[in-house]
Amino acid sequence: MKIGIACDHRGYELKNKIIKYLGKRNEVIDYGTDSGVIVDYVDYAKKLCENVKKDKLDFGILICGTGIGMTIAANKMKGIMCAKIDNEEEAYYAKAHNNANVISISSKKNILVVKDMIDKYMKAEFIDSERYKKRIKKIKDLEKNRSKNKK
Repeated sequence: MKIGIACDHRGYELKNKIIKYLGKRNEVIDYGTDSGVIVDYVDYAKKLCENVKKDKLDFGILICGTGIGMTIAANKMKGIMCAKIDNEEEAYYAKAHNNANVISISSKKNILVVKDMIDKYMKAEFIDSERYKKRIKKIKDLEKNRSKNKK
């Protein structure tokens, strides 16, 4: 599996731990940041999400202090469905019900919890039913309408 990962300065340490964990059995592409020097999370969310949109990645992982900023930035990009996850249940539903192609995590999470959440997300499969496809279509329609309203 090809996984992209990016973070801001607050997520740098956790990102490295995740790369070490996932890199044993997956190809992990690091989109930065590369230190604890203060940066704008938006730049890194954009870099990762552009590659998810181009189908260069199976999914992406974003990390910032709370996970909220990265989620907001990612969801501004057309074609991205980013879910902020805090536990295994949310990780499962991010994929199974919403077919999220990016997950966002708080840098405050313990690596053991994070490993379990990522594993749960990766093992989940989108439930290909009309119920969930209809909801996702409605979300994509909102995205289209937002683009039309900008013109």
